[in-house]
Amino acid sequence: MDYSQTLEWMFARLPMYQQRGAAAYSGKLEPIRAFSAHLGHPHQQFKSIHVAGTNGKGSSSHMLASVLQEAGYRVGLYTSPHLKDFRERIRINGNPVSEDFVTGFIEENKAYIEAAGLSFFELTVGMAYARFAREEVDVAVVEVGLGGRLDATNIITPMVSLITNIGMDHMEFLGDDLLKIAREKAGIIKKGIPVVVSETQPGVADVFREVAAGQEAPITFADQHTWPEYPVSLLGAYQQKNIKGVLATLQALQGFAVSHTHISKGLMHVQQNTGLMGRWQILQEHPRVLCDTAHNIEGLELVMNQLSAQQYRHLYFVLAFVKGKPLDKILPLLPADALFHIAPMGIPRGMPVESLADALEAEGLKYRRFSTIPEAYSAALSAAEPEDLIFVGGSTFTVAEVL
Repeated sequence: MDYSQTLEWMFARLPMYQQRGAAAYSGKLEPIRAFSAHLGHPHQQFKSIHVAGTNGKGSSSHMLASVLQEAGYRVGLYTSPHLKDFRERIRINGNPVSEDFVTGFIEENKAYIEAAGLSFFELTVGMAYARFAREEVDVAVVEVGLGGRLDATNIITPMVSLITNIGMDHMEFLGDDLLKIAREKAGIIKKGIPVVVSETQPGVADVFREVAAGQEAPITFADQHTWPEYPVSLLGAYQQKNIKGVLATLQALQGFAVSHTHISKGLMHVQQNTGLMGRWQILQEHPRVLCDTAHNIEGLELVMNQLSAQQYRHLYFVLAFVKGKPLDKILPLLPADALFHIAPMGIPRGMPVESLADALEAEGLKYRRFSTIPEAYSAALSAAEPEDLIFVGGSTFTVAEVL
């Protein structure tokens, strides 16, 4: 198979959470442990930083990788989901793995993958760990996919664990309140391994203290400390919360020489160094087009606060959600003066456009319906004047279809 055929096989044959939701969630570590054993235990052959959290874990992972690259290290970066190309998930010094590597890896392991019934995510974690080991990275920054305790990434023993924050997301897997979700994410805390928590959240902080104490793991709440101020190229105001966690993680990282200059350069060159997309990203000017992958109440509230500070004549939204989002809590966060362009996503997990239309109507918000997200975006571009603003969001997949 060539690269496109390989991707087609992966997306069609393997249960993929982004596409199918619960049907693709394994909820156990045995399959990835067995796959790693099949691959020669690559997860034991490189140093790592493990990053979990409801919001901010992707941005924090990219910031950490960028700083360590500026310090001269060979850095692996594993994140999910991808926005434009599958290979975004596995990078070394910002460069995605090659198409040949992906096709070769699948060809070598296809029989095992099919026989073991691996999920798409388990496959990609094994692929990333195999690549990082083969390329002998100095350190890999590994972003948790979902939760922490039972996430397929959670077979590594990192040098530091980072937990950004806790919010109400993926409750069907992680629990229906913040304390249950926090306990699942605290599952990345390992025996004696330092853990950093970016934000001190009432009640939730006690869960982390308890788990860390049980694991004899030193714990740092980054927002309780004073840090030097650094400019950052990422434009979202919410990144200030993430930066504190990143700085505390770098401080806890032993055996790596990272200077203030490395941090300063790393934070100013995140996109160039790592290829990060979709975080308060400006796609064009006149009209200005912004996109952001925030997709839960906590994340959208931060983004909408920043959006309210923007100057524009008319505001257009290109909006879609995945199923299960609490629209009764999310829609009141959105600006009442916007015209919402809505459309179905090109994935089975997408919320039916009729459901979103009904909810917008009940909230008294103006909307237009389209057949596809690209069509909704094109219509917004056609309608907008140079002094208008278009915002694309609601889901990672809304942004991905526009990008």
